Amino acid sequence: MNPDDPLLRILVCPLDKGPLTLLDTGDALYNPRLRRRYPVRDGIPQLLPSSGETVSDEEHERITGGLQPRA
Repeated sequence: MNPDDPLLRILVCPLDKGPLTLLDTGDALYNPRLRRRYPVRDGIPQLLPSSGETVSDEEHERITGGLQPRA
């Protein structure tokens, strides 16, 4: 998945229905409000609530320092 993918405009977190941000690596979507990361496998976002993982405070700080701006 890349930052220009039009799918990013409609994808939302399955828990709070808010926007997600593609991480720099392109292998995960992130919800900074809930501090949850959802994997992207073979270009397909895994957006089941059970697929997401909560990140630590340290990981959140690292991630939010490198977020791609959402269009």
